[in-house]
Amino acid sequence: MPDRVVLTINGVTMEVQRGTTVANATVLAGQPCRTSAGGAPRGPLCGMGICFECRVIINGRLHCRSCQMLCEPGMDVRTDV
Repeated sequence: MPDRVVLTINGVTMEVQRGTTVANATVLAGQPCRTSAGGAPRGPLCGMGICFECRVIINGRLHCRSCQMLCEPGMDVRTDV
């Protein structure tokens, strides 16, 4: 089993350590998890899935809590929608 995972965040391919959460991968990629209604970038806050600040689109599925999901090979993460 490889110790690295390749995924795409907002169209940019990146490689992370296996076991990395999607929230951490977005931070490593320098991307906000989402943008507030007022236009401010939002990132992970609680890290436990309670606050919903880390919601992203994963493989077309809306409102995924990125702090609760591990990166998987070929995963397509969108925060810029």
